[in-house]
Amino acid sequence: MLVELAKSRDGERPSYLKGLDYSVVQQCMHCGLCLPTCPTYDATQLERNSPRGRIALMRSIADGELTATETFADEMYFCLGCLACMTACPAGVNYAELFEQARAEAESARVLTSPWRRFIRMITLNWLFMDHARLQVLGRLMRLYQTTGLQGLIRRCGIMELMPGRLRDLESMIPEIQPNFSDELIAPRSLPKSGAARYRVALLTGCAQDLIFSDVNRDTLEVLQENGCEVITPANQPCCGSLHAHNGEWETAKVLARRQLDLLPPDQFDAIITNAAGCGSHLKHYASLLKDDPVYLARAEEWDGKVKDIHEWLVEIQFRQPEAKRPEVQLVTYHEACHLCHGQNITSQPRDILKAIPGCELTELPESNWCCGSAGIYNIVQPEMANDLLDRKLAHIESTRAHVVATGNPGCLLHIQNGVRKQGSDLRLAHPVTLLAEAYRREAHGE
Repeated sequence: MLVELAKSRDGERPSYLKGLDYSVVQQCMHCGLCLPTCPTYDATQLERNSPRGRIALMRSIADGELTATETFADEMYFCLGCLACMTACPAGVNYAELFEQARAEAESARVLTSPWRRFIRMITLNWLFMDHARLQVLGRLMRLYQTTGLQGLIRRCGIMELMPGRLRDLESMIPEIQPNFSDELIAPRSLPKSGAARYRVALLTGCAQDLIFSDVNRDTLEVLQENGCEVITPANQPCCGSLHAHNGEWETAKVLARRQLDLLPPDQFDAIITNAAGCGSHLKHYASLLKDDPVYLARAEEWDGKVKDIHEWLVEIQFRQPEAKRPEVQLVTYHEACHLCHGQNITSQPRDILKAIPGCELTELPESNWCCGSAGIYNIVQPEMANDLLDRKLAHIESTRAHVVATGNPGCLLHIQNGVRKQGSDLRLAHPVTLLAEAYRREAHGE
């Protein structure tokens, strides 16, 4: 069955999987301990939809027994890339690297090529996300669509009812664009709130994060200032390349990594701060990405050691616990973004921050580290599976009776927010750093 999935149709060509260190490919012992942690296998109970089954396909290609086909590519894109299998794996299989190389293999083989798909990838991955100024122009246009009332008019007048169902779904997922982007809220250089700087850090403002959650970037800055950090935040930052690496554009991801290293030389900072789990997981592996680049490799290795998720950094420097006189108690539950808990092994630090906030009562979320279905653009390209996972997550959230759901990734925030809105709930979604920043502000106002 697995062999039939990947029989060759395109002859000999350069292979990403054959170029991998073979020890990475053969490390899987096929023990099956990953199976209960895999959302797609849990849903289908099919071996091909499991990490073990996918690795078997990858290994067959690396061994030269098979080459990529459309079915192989479909299987690699059916994977969420949630990396829960890495947490469960006793052999330490680097599924993240295998997953990215397998998708690069599929793109190299051009087995999913169609005019529409080529056009979409060219516009998004190879044009829009290659220049942050273009993204901001798109953001402003979307903002006009929302603030002028055009969006409300289109939704009320019934035009969308005439559109295909998938187009209606995509329109309903359009996020609310912030009135100001990060470089309008954050100066290129910011000093600590009080006293001399203990640390000098760079703040990464991201792509989607900048358009949809620039307020989270501002909150991150304020929290860093409250904890003795001088913060450098260049305007018009390039994409980190995670979107490209996760979607088979390996060479483009390298280009973007070099841009980051040129913009923010790691030897100038004590830490390079990210507040987006998906980006952070990728940002910590530039050395692997640029391992064959003699010009950038040493810099990339230093970079990997300096990149810190905001939760990780705050706990590392022993962040200051805010004080409050009579805080109103809020019940908060925490959803673990996959690329934070599985990709970066950061689990206790966000909880430590939430527990330190006056008035925040943390209640554990059942299956807190089970994927919500966002998974980058998975909720766009695999809506059925993504929505099933979202419904499962929302049911667990409801069981906690929490007032606030905290999570450290923009994709998760947006996906769960859309689900909550469809339910008509007033449940609040927030980044943990936003809740901490609000506590510091209350403290400053004597509340």
